[in-house]
Amino acid sequence: MIEEDDILPKRETIKNRHRWLRRTLASTVVTTSAVALVAVLGVPSALAYNSVQVTSGDSWNVNDAATPGIDTGSIKSTTSNALMGYGGIRINLAKSKSPLNGILLRGFGTTFDGRNTFTSDRPVKLDGIAVQRELVINAGKSYGRFFDTFTNTTRQRQSVDVAFGGQLGYNTGSNQSAIAATSTGDQKISPADGWAEWYTPTTGPASASFNGPSATTIGTPGYAKGLNRVGNFLRSPFRNPLPATGDEANHPAFVNRLELAPGQSLSVLHFVVTGLSETRALNSGAAIPAAGSQVTAVAATASGLTRSPDLAGLSPAEICSLANYDVPALTAPGFKASECRILRNKPLKGAGQGAVTLPAVTTSSRYDVVGKTITQLLADMKAGRATAREITRAYLDRIAAYDQGPFGLHSVITVASSAMDQAKAADIARARGDKRPLLGIPILVKDIIDTKDMPTTGGSLVFDGYVPTEDAWQVAKLREAGAIILGKANLSEFANSGYYSESAYGQVWNAFDPSRSSIGSSGGSAVAVASSFAAAAMGTQTGDSLWGPSGAASLVSLRGTDGMESSHGTMPLTVVQDYVGFISRSVQDEALLLNAAARGNPNDPLDDVADGHRPANWTTYLKADALKGKVIGVPESAFNDPFGTTETSDALRAEFAHFRQAGATVRTISNAPPAPPRTYTGDTNYEGWRQWIADHPDSPYSDPLQIMRSPLRLPYNRSTGPYTGSGPMSAQDIANMQAWRAGYRQSLENWMDQQGVDAVLYPTELSDIHLNDSTGNSFGRLDPQSSASGVPTVIFPAGVNEHDQPVGLQLQGKAFQDPQLMGMAYAFELFARGHVQPTVTPPLKYDPRSRHELNK
Repeated sequence: MIEEDDILPKRETIKNRHRWLRRTLASTVVTTSAVALVAVLGVPSALAYNSVQVTSGDSWNVNDAATPGIDTGSIKSTTSNALMGYGGIRINLAKSKSPLNGILLRGFGTTFDGRNTFTSDRPVKLDGIAVQRELVINAGKSYGRFFDTFTNTTRQRQSVDVAFGGQLGYNTGSNQSAIAATSTGDQKISPADGWAEWYTPTTGPASASFNGPSATTIGTPGYAKGLNRVGNFLRSPFRNPLPATGDEANHPAFVNRLELAPGQSLSVLHFVVTGLSETRALNSGAAIPAAGSQVTAVAATASGLTRSPDLAGLSPAEICSLANYDVPALTAPGFKASECRILRNKPLKGAGQGAVTLPAVTTSSRYDVVGKTITQLLADMKAGRATAREITRAYLDRIAAYDQGPFGLHSVITVASSAMDQAKAADIARARGDKRPLLGIPILVKDIIDTKDMPTTGGSLVFDGYVPTEDAWQVAKLREAGAIILGKANLSEFANSGYYSESAYGQVWNAFDPSRSSIGSSGGSAVAVASSFAAAAMGTQTGDSLWGPSGAASLVSLRGTDGMESSHGTMPLTVVQDYVGFISRSVQDEALLLNAAARGNPNDPLDDVADGHRPANWTTYLKADALKGKVIGVPESAFNDPFGTTETSDALRAEFAHFRQAGATVRTISNAPPAPPRTYTGDTNYEGWRQWIADHPDSPYSDPLQIMRSPLRLPYNRSTGPYTGSGPMSAQDIANMQAWRAGYRQSLENWMDQQGVDAVLYPTELSDIHLNDSTGNSFGRLDPQSSASGVPTVIFPAGVNEHDQPVGLQLQGKAFQDPQLMGMAYAFELFARGHVQPTVTPPLKYDPRSRHELNK
C-alpha cells in the first residue's frame, strides 16, 4: 500500500520537477513527439506519443508509454485514417476469475528506439500468462510487424485465446469499413486465408476508398493450428463474431488459440499494411491516388508478406515460437527448422521476467464505501457506524489499489496530502456537535478547478506544479459545508475533448469496461465516483463534459441554467459557455451538493444571471409525485444514433415506461429549432484565458498565447504557426454573447410551449462506447441545446443496454427550471432504479495489519 506522501510529492518537489521539465524542453527540438509522459501520480519520463513517417507521406502514431500513456502498443491513428486504434491484443483464459480477463491489454512500457521499433520493456502478466510486444514499422513499404509473445509462468498447462485487432472505421458517412478482398478471392475471412483487406467505399462496392485501405496478415493459409475465429474486437471477440455490417463491423479481431505447457513461450505474428485515401490528397498539392490503386497496392504487399514473411531481426527461438505459421516452411538467414524440436518448448529469453501484475491490495478501513451515497455516508457517521477517517482511508486505499499503475483507471491526478488530517478534524468537529451538511464527505475536484492546497494543472504540463492562492468559489463553499477535498480528478487536457479524457498525467479508462473510453472531458471525475474513489466529484461542461462521462458511468449530474453555479476559479475552454457542476451517485446527493455550493458569487460577472432564481433548499423539490401530470416531449430524431446502432436507443425507449408509471405522459414532438444566427464575435478561448490570467496574477503566464500555443501541451492540442484568432473580446462582445444565449433560451422556451411539454427528453450515449486506444468519435451522440443556450438539463442513469453498458437520460427544461427537473429525475429514479455498480473494482479485503493506519 501507499501512503499519501508517496502518492503526492512534496510541493517543493513538484516545483523542482516543473523547472526540470522546462529546462529539458528548452534544450530539446520538438518534432512529432511533444510532451513528456507523466504517469498518473508519477514523474515525467519521455517526450510525447511517438510517430513514424513512412515513405508515402503517411504517419503511424503509436500508443506507446509516452504521453498520454495509453501503452497498448497499438496504432492510435494514421494520417490516412486507415487505422483508428488498431493492433491491440486481448487474451482470454477460460478458468480466469479476474475482472480484467479479456480486456484490451496495456502497461507494456512500450518504448521507441527513435527509428522504427517499439518494444515492451516489461511483460504484462494476467493469471500467470506473461505478454510481451514488439512492433517494427517498415517505412518504405508502409507496414508494421506485430510480434506478440505469450509465456506460461504457471505450473499447469494453459489454453489461451489471443485476439489481435481494433478499429478501422466508424459507421458515419464514408467512414464505414468493408472487406475489400481476402487471399482466397472473396469477401469472407476463413482459416484458408493468409490475409484480409478493408477499405471505406464512397459510393458502393469497389468504389474509391474514402480513408486509406489496410490489410492484416493472418498466418500460413490453411494452417491447422492457425486462425481459430474472426471476432468482434470492440465487444468480447472470443464470444461474438465479426458482423458483416454496422458499426461493430469496423472492429475485426483475429483469434488464435495457444496451448502452452508450463514455462513455454508461443508467439503470434501479424503484418498490418496501409495505403492512402483514394478520394483526397494526403498533402496540399499532392496527386489524389486513382480509384482502386491503393487497394490493389495494399493487397499486393499483404500477399507478398504472406508468401515470404519479413522475419529480419527475429532469433531462431522466436521464429520457432510462432503459433500461426507453419514454421518448417519458413526461411530466414541462420534459421534451421530442425532446431525447433528443442527451442519450441522453452521460454524465450527474458520472457516473463519483471512482469507487471495486478497488485494484491487490502484496506485498513473496516468501513466499505463501495456504492455508498452521500446520504448513506452521512447517516452512518451520524449513527456511529463510520467515521470520516474510516471513510477517507477506504477511498485512499481504493485509489491505491485500482487507480494507479499500468492496469489502473487513471482517474485521479493528485491526492491531498492533508486528506487524513481533514478527516480527523471532521471527526473532532462532529463529536463537538458540528452539524454542517457535508461534514466529513470526501469529494474530488476536476483538475481544472482551483484548489489552494494542491496543484491545478488543467491536465497539462503547461501548469505542472502550479498551486493557486485561493480556492475556486464552489470549492470554498464545499469546505465551508464541511467537505473533505480529497484530491484532483483527471480530465482531457484543458477540457479539450468530449470523447476521451487524455492528459499529461495519463488517459482515463472506463469504470465498467477498462478497455473503453471514459468519455471526456470530465472522465476522471465520473470514473472516480463510479469506482467509489470518492463520494462525489466536481466536473465542468462546455459541450458534453458532464452528461457524457456521467451517462457512461451510471451517474447523476446537472448542467444548470447559465449562472446557477459559479465557474469562478476555473480554467477556460470557452468563455461564458463553460459550466462547473457536480457528478454524483443519486439525485438526492446532487441536491445536497447544490445546497452547499450553488450560491451567488458577487465576484463572478456571469453569476448575476441566476440571482434570485436559486432555491433555498433543493431537496424540497425531490418528491415521488414530481412527474405526475407532466408531459415529457421526445424530439423525433433525438434517439437516432448517428452510428446506426439501436441497442442503446432501444434500451432507453424501454425506460420511457417509468415516466408513465410515475404519472407522466411521454409523446413525440418536433425537433428543437436551430440556434439563431450569432450576434457576437471574438475568440472565446483567448478571452477566457485573458480573464483567467487577470484573476490569477501569481500564474506563470501573462499572455493567453503563452498557454494556447505552449509546446508543453499535448501534441494534438497544440497550435503551431502564426496566431490567426481575433484576440480578446470587448465588453460589448461579451454582452452580445450573453444576449444571444438569452435569446436562444427564449426561443427554446417558446418551442416547448408550442409543443405543450413540461420537459424534453434526450439520451446521453446513443451507442456502445469505443475503445480507449482509438481516435475520432468514441460514441454516437446527439447534443441537446443546454450547453449552446444555457438552459438546464439534469442527467441521470437508466440501467444498461443489452451489452450491459450503462445508459442514461437527460431532461431539458426552460431557464431556471433546474429544481423542477431535479424533482422529475428523482421521481424517475424511484421507479427505474437505473443506477448500476461496476464490477471491475470490487470491495477490498480488510486487513488490520495493513500499512495504512487510521491514526496517521
